[in-house]
Amino acid sequence: MAVKKKNASSKKNAASKKAKASTTKKKVSKKVTKKKKLTKSLAKKKTRSSKIKNKGEEPVVVDGVDYSNPLSVRKVFLKGMRIHGNEEKKRIAIDMLERYTGHSFEDFQKQVILTNFHYYVERFNGLLEDSHYTQGSAFKAASSKKAQVTIIEFGVGSAMAALIGELLAVIQPKAVLFLGLCGAVHPSLKVGDFILPIASVRAEGVTRHFLPPQVPALPTFKVQKFVSQILVEHGYEYRTGTIHSTDFRFWEFDEKFKMNLVEERVLAVEMETAALFTTCFVSKVNIGALLLVSDCPMKPGGIKTKKSAKTVFKKYTDIHIELGIEAMADIADRGENIRHYHW
Repeated sequence: MAVKKKNASSKKNAASKKAKASTTKKKVSKKVTKKKKLTKSLAKKKTRSSKIKNKGEEPVVVDGVDYSNPLSVRKVFLKGMRIHGNEEKKRIAIDMLERYTGHSFEDFQKQVILTNFHYYVERFNGLLEDSHYTQGSAFKAASSKKAQVTIIEFGVGSAMAALIGELLAVIQPKAVLFLGLCGAVHPSLKVGDFILPIASVRAEGVTRHFLPPQVPALPTFKVQKFVSQILVEHGYEYRTGTIHSTDFRFWEFDEKFKMNLVEERVLAVEMETAALFTTCFVSKVNIGALLLVSDCPMKPGGIKTKKSAKTVFKKYTDIHIELGIEAMADIADRGENIRHYHW
């Protein structure tokens, strides 16, 4: 009986071991199958990726543009938004420039002065005997073929500045100079001082339509360099630094705004330079600015009034416009090649 029980127990253990072995074999088989499937799947993905890569390496070039390259496509899109890359926009811009200024397209010279104030145009007409003056639906303009200079009075504010900055692209000027007035922030500045801005804080609302917010608003260096040369030749001192451009007109009564100006370390405040610098940059227009301090709003009683404005125009603006005319007339004759970048 003991022998029979022992044999039965041995058989039972053998059957159990056999069952365990079978289960283990099945598990191993499943793992191997799963691994094979995974390897096969990865191989397919690698093959597909290789095909895509090979496809990308074969450029799709149309009219010199590689349309298989996203960066090239983006550049084409951005160029199409600007006048220099869009014939239809250029045609409309020429029509608009003529309509707004009253000038024929052929009247515009390759050196352009921009201003907010009609007195500058009047002074231009008085100084240049061959001046051809017109008034359009929005702007006023005058041109001298002898001096090879055009002056445009485009109004006030960043929106109008952005508009004229784009429109100027159609005449492909050699140089543009903005003669603007500004309010001093730095305590060392006084009425009548000149500022050659090296940059402008984009604190208005229009430039976001042209460039990302992190891009600074800068003038064309060589235009500023030439204007500084004219100032030095005449013995005029000037300051360089950053300007704050705003579309907030009555900022003088906002203490928080003024505190921000101090923290920015800007020299002065005005409304147009950021828009002009930005739109002219994207439109491939070379631009500089020579600003005249017309008031000192940060000081007690320093806000410009009708009376103080008359004094500024009587005492300082003649020098301002005369320097501008000389700079633009001279840059036509002795100015070096200004444009130094290619996109």
